Amino acid sequence: MKKLLLCTAVAGLAFSSVAAEAKGCIKGAIIGGIAGHYAGHGKVGVVAGCVIGRHEANKADAERAQKAQHPQPPNENGRI
Repeated sequence: MKKLLLCTAVAGLAFSSVAAEAKGCIKGAIIGGIAGHYAGHGKVGVVAGCVIGRHEANKADAERAQKAQHPQPPNENGRI
């Protein structure tokens, strides 16, 4: 079961549409690998950490893009 999960995750990452972007993946893989090592599942931790790190990086990028499209109105003093 573990091997099936690992192979599925690796195949999903390998065939994803954004192949060259590793933003968030490396940091997440390091943290996930360390946590997985202590739990006895180092390789699964690396894959899961990469996936979660990439998701968090995409979420932060989306929030930044949304803030750039909708700037805050000036406050009472006319300052932002």
